[in-house]
Amino acid sequence: MTAADDHLNALFKALGDSTRRRIIDELSRRSRQSLFEIHTRVLQEYGVDLTRQAFSRHLSALEAAGVLVVEWQGTTKLHSLNTKPLAELRSGWLSKFGENE
Repeated sequence: MTAADDHLNALFKALGDSTRRRIIDELSRRSRQSLFEIHTRVLQEYGVDLTRQAFSRHLSALEAAGVLVVEWQGTTKLHSLNTKPLAELRSGWLSKFGENE
């Protein structure tokens, strides 16, 4: 298995979870959010009721897949969406399948 395969597997695993897709949706609306902000918004918007610790694990999986960019502002960790892996997925492996005619 190549490094590209590992990355693709991590990306699909990250996208395979509905909570993680909801996090991506939220960060596509507004970047640079703290764990508390994202957790609160996803709970309000989608009714996803997880502990912050469980929610943090979802953020870590997205970060490991390269979908999140993290920066520190003082003692606060801010999360932003990195769309590059998603665009590469669309233009790479998924492009082989095209649209049904």
